[in-house]
Amino acid sequence: MKILLHKLLFVFIGLFFVSITFSQERKLKTAQSQYDKYEYINAQETYLKIVKKGYKSADLYKNLGNSYYFNSQFEEASKWYEELVNSYPNEIEPEYYFRYAQTLKSVGRYDDADVYMKKFVEASSDDQRAQLFQSEPNYLKRIDFQSGRFEIENSSINSSFTDFGSAFYGRFVVFSSSRDTLLFKKSVHQWNEEPFLDLFMAEYNPTNGELSEIEKFDSKINSKFHESTPIFTRDGQTVYFTRNNYDGRKYGNDKKGTNRLKIYRSYKNPQGGWTTPQNLPFNSDQYSTAHPALSIDEKTLYFSSDMPGGEGQSDIYEVAINPDRSFGEPKNLGDRINTEGKETFPFISGTNDLYFSSDGHIGLGGLDVYVTRLNPQTDEEKLVVNIGKPVNSAEDDFAFIVDVESKRGYFSSNREGGKGKDDIYSFLQLEDLKSFCESYIFGVIKDSETDEIIPNAKVTIIDTNNNIIETVEADENGNYKTTAKIECNTQYFVRIEKSDYLTTEMLVTTPSGPLDLSDERKLRLVREVRTIKVGDDLAKALSLNPIYFDFDQSYIRPDAAIELAKVIEVMNQYPEMKIDVRSHTDSHGDDAYNLWLSEQRAESTLDYMVANGISADRLTSKGYGETKPVNECGNDSNCKKSEYQLNRRSEFIIVK
Repeated sequence: MKILLHKLLFVFIGLFFVSITFSQERKLKTAQSQYDKYEYINAQETYLKIVKKGYKSADLYKNLGNSYYFNSQFEEASKWYEELVNSYPNEIEPEYYFRYAQTLKSVGRYDDADVYMKKFVEASSDDQRAQLFQSEPNYLKRIDFQSGRFEIENSSINSSFTDFGSAFYGRFVVFSSSRDTLLFKKSVHQWNEEPFLDLFMAEYNPTNGELSEIEKFDSKINSKFHESTPIFTRDGQTVYFTRNNYDGRKYGNDKKGTNRLKIYRSYKNPQGGWTTPQNLPFNSDQYSTAHPALSIDEKTLYFSSDMPGGEGQSDIYEVAINPDRSFGEPKNLGDRINTEGKETFPFISGTNDLYFSSDGHIGLGGLDVYVTRLNPQTDEEKLVVNIGKPVNSAEDDFAFIVDVESKRGYFSSNREGGKGKDDIYSFLQLEDLKSFCESYIFGVIKDSETDEIIPNAKVTIIDTNNNIIETVEADENGNYKTTAKIECNTQYFVRIEKSDYLTTEMLVTTPSGPLDLSDERKLRLVREVRTIKVGDDLAKALSLNPIYFDFDQSYIRPDAAIELAKVIEVMNQYPEMKIDVRSHTDSHGDDAYNLWLSEQRAESTLDYMVANGISADRLTSKGYGETKPVNECGNDSNCKKSEYQLNRRSEFIIVK
C-alpha cells in the first residue's frame, strides 16, 4: 500500500511540473504572439508574469527590453537589457549593445553607455553608428558647444494625453493629440494602449509663441484611427499628413497582419473644407511612410520610411512633386544623413536647413534633433549637428519646426516633467548654430636658456572648464601635434611637463587654422626652481603671465588666479621660501590714490594666497603706486591702453 501511495505521489508531482511547464510554454507563446503583433503593453504584462515565476532566457530579456525600448520607456528597458548582458553575454547580437547604451544615456550613465558603445564598435565596426561614435569620442563636449541656444517652455495646449507633431498653418498651429478621442472612439492602439490620435488646431501668436483657442481639425481629415504630423503649403490650400493604412472603407495590413502608416494628401474645396484624402502612390501596405515635410519651393516632399533598400530602421527620403501633382520616384537621402538606426520627423526651414530626429547619430539618448544643410557647399555644411540642450534631452526629442523670421517654433518630447506622455514645447531661438571650425596645435619644445631640443616632454591641452582634451608626448626631436578635434576661435591651456623642468602653461586662442607654438617663448621650458636666488622675481623665473588687474580694481581676475596657482604650487614644494608681493598701478589718476590702490592690490594678492593654503608668515606685501612703471607710460604720457595695462601688475620677489 505504501509503495502504491509513493508511486501515485511521484506521478502527481510529475504531472504537476509537466502542467507548470506547459503553462509556461503557453504563456511564452502568448507573449511572443503579442510581441510579434506589436502589442507591447500586453506582451510586457505576460512576460513579467513569466519572469515572476522564475523563468529566464536571453530571448525573454531581449523581447521584454524591446517592448519598453520601442515604447520609449528607456529606464525600464535598461533594467532588462542589463539582465541580458550580465546573464547571457554569449547570446547577444551587437544591436543590443547599442540599445543598452541608448537606455543608459537616458538615465544619465554616459560613461557606462560609452563602455557598451565600444563593445558595439568591436562587434559591428562596419556599422555607421559605430563609426560615428569612433569619430566623435568627445561627443558630449560637442553637444555642449551647441547647447544654450534655445529658451524653451512647456506649451499651454498640452493635455494629460499624448500631444506632438505641430505644423504652421496660417495663424494657426496644427498638432496631433489623443486628448478626447475616447469620447468618440472606444478603441485604443495595441502598441501602447493609447487612444488614437486626431489633428487639432490652436491660434498662434507669432510675437510670443503662445497658443490658444484649441479646436478639432476638419472631420474629412480625422478618422477613427491615427492622424498626425501634417504639413501645409504656404497658401494653406494643400495638406499632407500621416494616417494609418485606412481610406475610410478598408483597413489595410501587411503580410504579417500589421497595419502600416501612409502619407495622405488633401486640398481645400471652394467651400473652405477639405477634400477626401488621397493615398499617395509611393505608399505601400508592406512598409510605412510618415511625417511629411516640404521644400522651400514646395516642389519636393520629404518623409520618413522603412521601405526596403534603406540604410536602417527608418530613413529620410525625398520625392519630386511634378507640376501636374503627380510624383517622381522616392530617393533615399543617403548615409550622410541616414544610419542603421532611426531617422525620422524631417522639417525644412526657411534657410534650407534640414532638421530631423535620429537615434543613429551620436546624441544624449533616445531621439535627438539634428540639423544639416540640404545642399551643402562646404565640408562644414555637410556636418550633421546635434542642436544641443535644452531642446535635446536624455529622452525622445522630435518633430522640430521653426519660423526663421520670428525665431520661434515648437518641438515634441517625452522628457520628465511634462503633462502627458508626449508634450509640445515652444521655444525662442537665441543664437544661430555655432561654427564647427576645427584646428590643431603643434610645435617644438626647447630649453628657455640654451635653446636645445627637449625630447619626450608631455603636452596636455585643457579647455577653460579645466577638462583635459588630449595628452600627447613630444618625439625625440621635441615635436608634438594634437590629434583631438580642437575648436577654432576658442581658448585652451597648453601645459608642458618634463622632469628637471618647471611645468609651463599658457592660455592660447586657436585661429581658423593650425596653431604653431614653436617660437612662443612663454612655452619654452625653464630649469627647476632650485636655480633661482633671493631677490629674483618668481614670476619671471616661472615664465608666468603677469598678474594683471582691471582698471581701478583690486580683485583677482580668473586669468590671474591661474598664474597664482603656479606660485602657490612652487611655495608648497619649497616650504622655507618667503615672498614679498609687490603691486603696482598705471599713471592714471591721483598719485596718492594710486598708492592706496596698489596697497589694496598687494593685500588682495596676499589674501588670495593665504586663502589657498600659504601661511601668512611666509608673505609680505607692499604697494608702490605708479612709482615703478615697466615702460615710459608715466604722468602726461599718451600710451595705448595695452601699454598702461602692463603697469597694473603684481611681482613676487624671493626674500628667503
